[in-house]
Amino acid sequence: MAHRTILTERQRSVLFDLPTDETAMLRHYTLADDDLEIIRARRRPHNRFGFALQLCALRYPGRLLTPGEFIPMEITRFLAAQLGLKSDDLAGYASREETRHEHLAALRDLYSYKMFTGRGSRDLKAWLERTAETARSNEDLARRFVEQCRATQTILPGITVIERLCADALVAAE
Repeated sequence: MAHRTILTERQRSVLFDLPTDETAMLRHYTLADDDLEIIRARRRPHNRFGFALQLCALRYPGRLLTPGEFIPMEITRFLAAQLGLKSDDLAGYASREETRHEHLAALRDLYSYKMFTGRGSRDLKAWLERTAETARSNEDLARRFVEQCRATQTILPGITVIERLCADALVAAE
């Protein structure tokens, strides 16, 4: 099926980029004592850093980090300060792909995050179809969908999946 682009690059960025302004980082990336206890259970500094970063990305914007993704310096400094680490401690994270998968599994278990599959995805698709009837725009519908995923602790599917789901829901609503 051909990809239907319904969002501009700027709109995609608003939904998917990691926040770098201080207000957003304070709101979304401040780690609680319980978080720090879980993070400190990781043995090596780079694994503690990577685990914390994965947790933050799941919380906001609600997605998985991609292998080799550039992490803005503002975020590494912000997290390093909370973890008592250096910004460059992140460099060795996930040299083994299994480590990222193990961390994701642990985060899903500890924090009850769900993948966008099975019944959860069917429920969200049904919600999206109902919501499309009152959406003001493509962007509005995509934003609401992302917010609903965050509210249900469902890890965001890829942006192309979100665009396809929103486009299908908008067509069905017409």
